Amino acid sequence: MKLPSLSLLSASLILAIASVTPAQAAVDADAAQALFKKNDCTKCHSVDKTKKGPSLKKIAAKYKGKADGQASAIKNMTTGPKVKLDDGSEEDHKVIDTKDAAALKNLADWILSQ
Repeated sequence: MKLPSLSLLSASLILAIASVTPAQAAVDADAAQALFKKNDCTKCHSVDKTKKGPSLKKIAAKYKGKADGQASAIKNMTTGPKVKLDDGSEEDHKVIDTKDAAALKNLADWILSQ
């Protein structure tokens, strides 16, 4: 009797791990960081410190748990909306210079994973 319940437990554990692993493995941090640096995002953003713009940790916290977090991050990077800076001034957000949807998703996922 223990064998069927052990098999069920093992199968459940394998399915749980399989559902988590692809999401974590999907982010290519090196490619995301390269695109981030290539587009001079580091002028305004850093991983954990507020510069001219919010830190990546602050951005990730803003979108945490929101289904549209990735889409919102991509929209912000590709449309150049007006952004309000800490000093109260506004300026156009720089547009990422790629049309590669996979690269944009990877960058957004990397930012949101901080």
